[in-house]
Amino acid sequence: MTDTSWTADLTRQSGPKYLALVRALREGIRRGDLTPGAKLPTVRDLAWRLGVTPGTVARGYQIATQEGLLQAVVGRGTFVSTQSRRMGPTETIYPMSTRDPEAEEGIVDLRSPQLPDIGQTEALSRAMIAAAHDIGGHYLEYPGLKRDEYCRRAALSWFSEYTDFDTVTADDLVLTHGGQNGINVVMQCCLRGERPVIHAEALAYPGFRHAARLNRAEIRAVAIDGEGMIPEALDAACRRHGGQLVCVTPDAQNPTAGRMGMARRHALIEVARRHDLQIIEDDCYTAPVTGLASLRSLAPERCWHISSLSKSISAGMRFGIVVAPEGMGEAGRLTAQHSYFGLSRPVTDIMTRLFESGEALDLKHRAQAEMGRRLQMLLQALGDQELGWQPGLSFVWLTLPLGWRASAFARMAEAEGVLLRAADEYVLQDGQAPNAVRIALAGGVSEERFRQAIDTLKRLLERMPNDLLV
Repeated sequence: MTDTSWTADLTRQSGPKYLALVRALREGIRRGDLTPGAKLPTVRDLAWRLGVTPGTVARGYQIATQEGLLQAVVGRGTFVSTQSRRMGPTETIYPMSTRDPEAEEGIVDLRSPQLPDIGQTEALSRAMIAAAHDIGGHYLEYPGLKRDEYCRRAALSWFSEYTDFDTVTADDLVLTHGGQNGINVVMQCCLRGERPVIHAEALAYPGFRHAARLNRAEIRAVAIDGEGMIPEALDAACRRHGGQLVCVTPDAQNPTAGRMGMARRHALIEVARRHDLQIIEDDCYTAPVTGLASLRSLAPERCWHISSLSKSISAGMRFGIVVAPEGMGEAGRLTAQHSYFGLSRPVTDIMTRLFESGEALDLKHRAQAEMGRRLQMLLQALGDQELGWQPGLSFVWLTLPLGWRASAFARMAEAEGVLLRAADEYVLQDGQAPNAVRIALAGGVSEERFRQAIDTLKRLLERMPNDLLV
C-alpha cells in the first residue's frame, strides 16, 4: 500500500507539536480520513510537510502507537491500526494486540513474559466458585476505604518471605489494578504543581513514562550501570532539574536484569533524602528473594514498594499491592478511592482465598521454577553471548555482537517468526539506546516451540550482519 496523502494543520492545535500531531491523528481516524490499514507518510516526509523536526513526528508516532492508534511494522512502515474503526465524538481507541496468535501460527512472541499454566486456572476457578457462594448484600455497596481490609490482611502473606517486611501492616497497603495502576496511584498521590519532575533510569520500564505523561509530569533520564541508577548522576539531575519522585527497580532492573548492591542502595537513599525525593521501588517482576534489604525497609519514610501478581500468577486478574511509606497508607487508599473506588469485591474475594490458602505463594514458586527451566534452555543455546540474567527471572538482556544493530536484529528475528523488544523501547526521551534486545521467556508456548525460537536467534547471531542485510 502506498503512503496516504494525509497531512495535518498543527497551527490550530495548542501545546507541544508532537501532542498536537497525536490529536490530529485521532481526529483523522474519527472522521474517517485515515482508514484502518492505511500507510502513513515516513517520519521525514511528514516532518517536511508539517514544517517540524523529524524528532517531533517520531515522538508523535510513538505515542499514537502506544495508544493503539497506529501500528509500526518493522521494515515496512507505520500504519493506521487494523484494530481501529471510525469513532463517534466520544469514543476512544484502546490499545489492543496488533497480532492474532491463532491467525499467525509459527510466531513466537518473546516481547513480554508469558506465564505457563502451572495450576493457576484451576486455583482461580476454585476461588471463584467459593467466592460466588458467599455473595450477599455487601455486593450492593461501594467498596470503601475500610471494606478491603480483609484482603489487605491476607495480602501480607505475599511478603512473608521478606524478613525486612516484618513491621509492615495491612494499614500500609494499597490494593490496585496491577502494578501499572499502582505506579499511577503513587504519582497522583505524590506529585504537585503544573509540571512536576520525575527521575527514572536511562533504560527503564516504559510504564514509568506512560504514567508520567498521564500525570503531566516531566520525566528525566538518569545514567545507569550494571547495578542500576548511579547515585551521583541522580544528584546532578536533581541539582539541575529539581524533582519530586524517583523510579527504580533495584532487584531485577528492567530491561537489563541488573541488581543493585547494598552500598548502592544506601547511596541512592542518601541522595533521595538530600533532595526530598519520594521513591517508587518497582518489584513487579518478583525476582527470587535475594536477602538484600528493600528500599522500603531502608527508607520507610519515603519509599513506595510496588508489587504485582501479573508476572507470577495471573496477568488477567489485574491485582497489585503498594506498600506505602509509614503513615501514608490511608493517603494512598484515599487516592485510589478517588480514582476508582477501590478494587471490585469479586477480585478481593478471590485473591483473599488464594492468599489465605497459601496457593498464591505456591503458584509463584512453581512459575519461577518453570521459568528457570526455560532460562536454562536459553543459556545453553546462547551462553557464549553477553547476557544479563538472574535465576528465576523471566527475561534476559542480550548485548549484541559487534556489527549488529538492535533494530536490524529485531527485524531479522521477526522475519524468522520470533518477536523481541529492542533496547530503544526502553530509552527515555532522546537517550542513546545500546545495541541490545530483551528476550522474554515464553511460558505460554510448548518447550519445543520455545527451543526452536531460541535456536533461530542463535543462528542469526552466528552470521555476520552484512550477510543478512541487502
